[in-house]
Parts: sequence; C-alpha cells; structure tokens
Amino acid sequence: MRSFILPAIVAIGLGSATPAMAYDTGDQISMQVALDVATDIGVMTVSHTQFLGDEWQIEGRDRAGRWMEVDVDARTGEVRNVDRGW
Repeated sequence: MRSFILPAIVAIGLGSATPAMAYDTGDQISMQVALDVATDIGVMTVSHTQFLGDEWQIEGRDRAGRWMEVDVDARTGEVRNVDRGW
C-alpha cells in the first residue's frame, strides 16, 4: 500500500500544476516603439523605462541635460503626459 501513496501524491501534484503562459501583448506597442515616441518628444538619453499595463513611462534627459518623463499610451502610441524638470 505504501508503494502507491508516493506516486499518487506526485501524480496529483503534477496534475494540478498549470503550465506557464507567455504574456500576450496583443495590440500593444513594443518598448522600442515607445522609446521612438519619447525620442521624438525630446528624450535624448533614457535612464529608466517601465511598463504599467496601459502605458510606457520613459525617463531620461533632454538635449540640455534636464530630466524629463514621457508617458506613452501602450495601445495607440500617443503621448499621454510629458513632465520636465525645469
């Protein structure tokens, strides 16, 4: 009887495991496209990029070396907001 307990536990454990699913970006823009949008706005040097589900936040410096952050819509690629450190 004991020889069946361990295989049964292993089978139950493997049966309940779910496979890892790849994240489907669907119709969202890539990070590279978001970086291109930020560059068009004036970001010359990127220091931080973060994806928040519905937008890309890209931080960096402009041509004069001032800090700026550009928020890019993850679906349309439109600029949502631009913050500049004056």
